[in-house]
Amino acid sequence: MATAAAAAVALVFGAGAARAGGVVTIYSADGLHDGSPNWYQTEFDAFTKATGIRVQYVEAGSGVVVDRVAKEKANPQADVLVTLPPFIQKAAADGLLAPYVPKGARRIEAAGADRRHRYDPMVDDYLNFIYDASVLHAAPKTFDDLLAARFRNKIQYSTPGEAGDGTAVMIQVFHVFGGKDAGFAYLKKLAANDVGPSSSTGRLTGLVNKGELWVANGDIQMNFAQMKDNPNIRVFWPAGPDGIRSTFADGYAIGLVKGAPHAANGKKLIDFLLSRQAQAQVSSIADGFPVRTDVHPTDPAYRQLKAMMHGVALWTPDWNAVLADLKSDVARWHQVTGN
Repeated sequence: MATAAAAAVALVFGAGAARAGGVVTIYSADGLHDGSPNWYQTEFDAFTKATGIRVQYVEAGSGVVVDRVAKEKANPQADVLVTLPPFIQKAAADGLLAPYVPKGARRIEAAGADRRHRYDPMVDDYLNFIYDASVLHAAPKTFDDLLAARFRNKIQYSTPGEAGDGTAVMIQVFHVFGGKDAGFAYLKKLAANDVGPSSSTGRLTGLVNKGELWVANGDIQMNFAQMKDNPNIRVFWPAGPDGIRSTFADGYAIGLVKGAPHAANGKKLIDFLLSRQAQAQVSSIADGFPVRTDVHPTDPAYRQLKAMMHGVALWTPDWNAVLADLKSDVARWHQVTGN
């Protein structure tokens, strides 16, 4: 979405089946509602059919949804929050999430779960970049390739501090260039080719597909799903100075909003989205990676996703350190890029 003010888009599912089941409101980062069918709509419809509870869905950038929950803290409107690191950690640290242990929690990956039970992983995902294959015959091989003059005004990445994927770009650049000073020096150079800020990553795909942009950031779950309706986009991972292509897990996490107006329904929705039934469809419908250890996909989408990531090295950020420095890093990003 273009601006934080206009970012939230509300959709209502299963209105006809609401009956006496009530409602549940979920604020979510974008990506899981792309395409048709999509995982969110599929699961929301199934949830409403099973419970009679109507789902009210509000979508925006990863940081924007957390900011909205924070602004509503005195009078919460959301029941469930879904966003990406480090924004889910920020929501927890700011007291926006209530402890809740979902059903089947022992079957959910422990790596992305909060020890105080304020959030759990929901869909695993990984940072990537996309390019327009109708213009570029091959993916840019390195980060330095993106500094070439031919990319002037043809690159855009979502804004760190507002979008989870944009924050991931900043974190990845720090890693690739071996530190923050070198990372910011690179981002300052990249600003010469960058169109400017965007609070939402999802909107960039259409711009790349149309050729208005040649390169943008994203994540593999969202972009793989979007490829069905955007045939010109391709996923890639540029290498750093050491020649290594790398990425890190930057998946969706889910938590119960503190003071949720429909907390009981929120817990039911969390349980449903983390159930074995819903998780079994994460790869085949959402083009993502399930977080349950008892779900082992064999569908074509999962196999293709694994093949696309072949040869890409994985590393793990220290999310507590990322969160501790996020405000100052975002401020410095604005300073060095002029955005």
